[in-house]
Amino acid sequence: MVTSNPRKRHTSTQISTKSSSSSTSKENNINTSSDSPIASPKWGLIFKISLFSIPPYFYLLFYHYPIEQELRRSILINAAMSLVGFFLTVKLIPVASRYVLKRNLFGYDINKKDTPMGSVKVPESLGIVVGIVFLVVAILFQYFNFTEDSNWLVEYNAALACICFMMLLGFVDDVLDVPWRVKLLLPSIAALPLLMAYAGHTTIVIPKPLVPHIGVEVLDLGCLYKLYMGLLAVFCTNSINIHAGLNGLEVGQTVVIASAILIHNIMQIGASTDPEYKQAHAFSVYLTQPLLATSLGLLSYNWYPSSVFVGDTFTYFAGMTMAVIGILGHFSETLLIFFLPQVLNFLLSLPQLSGYIPCPRHRLPKFDPQTGLLTGTNDGTLVNLSLRILGRKSEKALCIYLLGFQALACCVCFLLRYILAGWYK
Repeated sequence: MVTSNPRKRHTSTQISTKSSSSSTSKENNINTSSDSPIASPKWGLIFKISLFSIPPYFYLLFYHYPIEQELRRSILINAAMSLVGFFLTVKLIPVASRYVLKRNLFGYDINKKDTPMGSVKVPESLGIVVGIVFLVVAILFQYFNFTEDSNWLVEYNAALACICFMMLLGFVDDVLDVPWRVKLLLPSIAALPLLMAYAGHTTIVIPKPLVPHIGVEVLDLGCLYKLYMGLLAVFCTNSINIHAGLNGLEVGQTVVIASAILIHNIMQIGASTDPEYKQAHAFSVYLTQPLLATSLGLLSYNWYPSSVFVGDTFTYFAGMTMAVIGILGHFSETLLIFFLPQVLNFLLSLPQLSGYIPCPRHRLPKFDPQTGLLTGTNDGTLVNLSLRILGRKSEKALCIYLLGFQALACCVCFLLRYILAGWYK
């Protein structure tokens, strides 16, 4: 007689659309033929996103700003390698899906429970593919841009070490399902290579309205700045991880934020005359372009209806990558404004995360299999709050609304920088 031992893999603090289970011995003989276990990538979605985002980016890069030819060349080489990374990600995800299914790393979509799609085994932890391709692209790019005596090479490799470390810890979390209190410590550990190798300034520019009260225009924080860097890494990784629960939401928010970071960096490079300042933002571009490209490859499978689940591997990887991008690009304040929906979601979640209010295992909306619509619960998440404000929505429509809000937050950030330029700093 064959038995099974189902188990939930996610703690109550992680908002997820999946739960996985052990399988019977018969399920261990998963088909490992050349046939893909997942649906084809959604090329139409990727084409629409590219059509909307690429022309403005290249307009700023080639026409609007007089960027030096050598710097533009490095950005284009990085963009070409990132494009290769996109196609490689799309190609490898079906291959990796067969292997994770063979090892019983799969989940069931809770937001499709009691429907035919809710009983489909969805491959789990496919963020590992994105992370590996990203690291390969970022490492190979050093050959084209950095010399052996480059001042930036040490910090660049330290950033990659942090990202690799965080990706590994995320995959460990997917497999072992560590307690949420431990999850808070993982980014602190992963950020150590960057904190130890960081040789940049530890000063902050005091906002002009506060200068008369503080007495200085520039304040050196010393070790406190590194502490701030570590806390930023903890927030970014966990904020992506808990603002989830819908097909495409985790990857979608990464794509939106990464696109905003790219535009911000090109604007700063074009507007500045300081070579070191330009190089800091170019450094950010070199990491953001492969992140965006590989995330788009994953989004083509993770968009509704999702063929794969990204797992904590991707959310930790994406959060840490954007954290080191903001730290080494010296625009952490701007990055936090880009993360405005994640900040709001964290504040809404704080009463349950702290234990002040009971926290259920899954803080997901209530799904109605008859209508296919989601209804918001009283749990403190931005997903549920949106449903309570907007009314019942389909999963796809709700995800589009939330990503629209993410894009709006990025636009507000650019507007604030324009309005406050010259007065605030």
